[in-house]
Amino acid sequence: MSASTLQALIFDVDGTLADTESAHLAAFNQAFADMGLEWTWDEALYTELLNISGGKERILHYWKTSRPDMRELESMALDETVNRLHELKTAAYESAVNSGAVSLRPGVLKLMDEALGQGLQLAIATTTSPVNIAALLRRALGPDWRTNFIAIGDASTAPVKKPHPQVYLQMLAALRLAPDQCLAFEDSSNGLRSATAAGLATLITPTSYTAHHDFTGALRVLPDLSQVTLAQLRQWHAGHQRATHAV
Repeated sequence: MSASTLQALIFDVDGTLADTESAHLAAFNQAFADMGLEWTWDEALYTELLNISGGKERILHYWKTSRPDMRELESMALDETVNRLHELKTAAYESAVNSGAVSLRPGVLKLMDEALGQGLQLAIATTTSPVNIAALLRRALGPDWRTNFIAIGDASTAPVKKPHPQVYLQMLAALRLAPDQCLAFEDSSNGLRSATAAGLATLITPTSYTAHHDFTGALRVLPDLSQVTLAQLRQWHAGHQRATHAV
């Protein structure tokens, strides 16, 4: 088997497997209300905040840039407050997912099934929390969802967030594969930069929150995966490898 044969698909979660950002936004605002904060993020602000990878990092960035006069709440240290806000946000998001507010994007499940049926490995490389991943995929794939994935990298295993390639490098090590044996799936410029920095060809399926991002260097930019087959992915991947090695 040649080194460039496609052997694994590595998926981001938020925005890629599912269009989750509206549910995340509502969960952040619920957490702010639960804590008695007069903070409200609208879609325009949240779209800007998505340039910051990680929920806790997003809250902290907003706090420091928009509310620099605030240092503590109810005698709680800043970090403790951010952690509590994130716990409340995660609980609100999980509740929304469990109620059916979020589903997989078109073509995702079909492509995963086709890949598994042809012996490819699947992995996840995300900056979201393990709880968020489990909530989404348990509902979408069933209680045994974890068995579909050889490896999962998330906020708990890769503390250095995208666009740093840490989580993708971890997944390549876990899969024991070279970058040119894998294909990444992302929806954002931070995700694209993270994957390509790890040497991965990357297919982009933007959402309304990321459609304005710069996707220079992507293997393909598509509305979703509904019209994508594994045969096409193999063809695109092989073409990318030939072009890369010809340089």
